[in-house]
Amino acid sequence: MSLDPSFARIAFLGLGKMGLPMASRLVAAGWMVAGFDPSPAAAEAFVAAGGRAAASAREAADGASVVVTMLPDGKAVRAVLTGPDGVASCLAPGAIVIDMSSSAPVGTRDLARELAGAGVVLIDAPVSGGVKRAVDGSLAIMVGGDKADAVRPLLDCMGSSLFETGPVGSGHAMKALNNYVSAAGLTAACEALRIGASFGLDPALMTDILNVSTGRNNSTDVKLKPYVIPKTYTSGFSMALMAKDLRTADDLARHEGIPAPLSRTVAALWQDALADLGAEADHTAIDAFLAALPTPPKE
Repeated sequence: MSLDPSFARIAFLGLGKMGLPMASRLVAAGWMVAGFDPSPAAAEAFVAAGGRAAASAREAADGASVVVTMLPDGKAVRAVLTGPDGVASCLAPGAIVIDMSSSAPVGTRDLARELAGAGVVLIDAPVSGGVKRAVDGSLAIMVGGDKADAVRPLLDCMGSSLFETGPVGSGHAMKALNNYVSAAGLTAACEALRIGASFGLDPALMTDILNVSTGRNNSTDVKLKPYVIPKTYTSGFSMALMAKDLRTADDLARHEGIPAPLSRTVAALWQDALADLGAEADHTAIDAFLAALPTPPKE
């Protein structure tokens, strides 16, 4: 299947914080992209970027050779593809669906088998890097499935680091596990800063030391000084999405029968934070949740 930008029609379903800049990059690269999002503001922003806004997911996907989904979770992806008004039924055999959402890997494998019955190929290609890297096209993309080469030119428009992780579902597994490691690192960093501050250490100095020492991680690099220390909590990635990815990682460990006590603990902690702070809270507000926990007696 040719993906010549003069001929291939791309449908992009989900024009949220990540989806909009990703779809806009495809438009800027010359692809013919029809986008759909139930938010009128998102649709208007996509039109302003040069894309075509469709009135429904089916309208966007009608005649498309590639459908990209960037939705909240695998359940939403399944619904838009195979529900009563699902777009899979309007796709021609040989069409490719690229699920760039953070979906559950076991569900992705099941969905891939269902779509294969209609001649539609499913590739999972979740991303990491946040809104800033979605805008500049430097996302890390984890690609599971057998047709990655066919859509490589498209993925190259959105990411600078592409990794073929193996069979379908493996990309989603890698994304969930990456976010587990990220959340565990953020939790540890926030706890360390609170402990150190109580003892008299300066949090900014602590961050500088961590970043030239063995405690360095993504959170110490890019989250502590801009979002945690000043307590702005505005990184752009929600508490709800992180908690969901942590449940996915924990569910994967259970599915595989792998003992993962820290995964279970972190997932439970973030679920409590989600219940306390609400779905709209930024994920860096895990610091505020930790600060509000009951203070244990000093020894």
